[in-house]
Amino acid sequence: MIKDVLNEAEVKMKKTHEALRHTLASIRTGRASTALVEHMPVEYYGSEMPLNQLANIATPEARLITIQPYDQGAVKAIEKAIQNSDLGINPSNDGRVIRLAIPQLTEERRKELVKHVKAKVEEAKVSLRNVRREALEALRKLESDKAISEDDDRRAQDELQKLTDRYQKELENTGAKKEAEVLEV
Repeated sequence: MIKDVLNEAEVKMKKTHEALRHTLASIRTGRASTALVEHMPVEYYGSEMPLNQLANIATPEARLITIQPYDQGAVKAIEKAIQNSDLGINPSNDGRVIRLAIPQLTEERRKELVKHVKAKVEEAKVSLRNVRREALEALRKLESDKAISEDDDRRAQDELQKLTDRYQKELENTGAKKEAEVLEV
């Protein structure tokens, strides 16, 4: 029973870490990355679809993203979605391929992005603490139902705290790497 609670908590903590990594991948760093645009919603024939389902996305150069729609009729819709996004990049197209030239980030924008990264890491930490709280409640319930002893409960809580500390450190490391990437000129 204790193993089940701890395993479930670890799975949720792992998902929290993955979600943070996915979120941070979409933050612009001055280098071209397909993660910047691949999940961008595009209004296409009355429904919203992620960009990666409408086009082939590539990064042929360090500061260039090319988007080649599977259907040429989607070029205008994709261009409009990019302009309406918060990327701050103006697309250029030749009728078949959309090109996004990634400009150098200003110092002010870098600092703004670092704040954004820190906020996302803090959100993930809160999520981690919520997972820990749920697991502690489950352990306390097991103890109050006399399913486990007080000593087992204490050992499980210690193990849960070690697990939480480990994932908290991973979240901080992931955030620090992204901050360094954003600040890199």
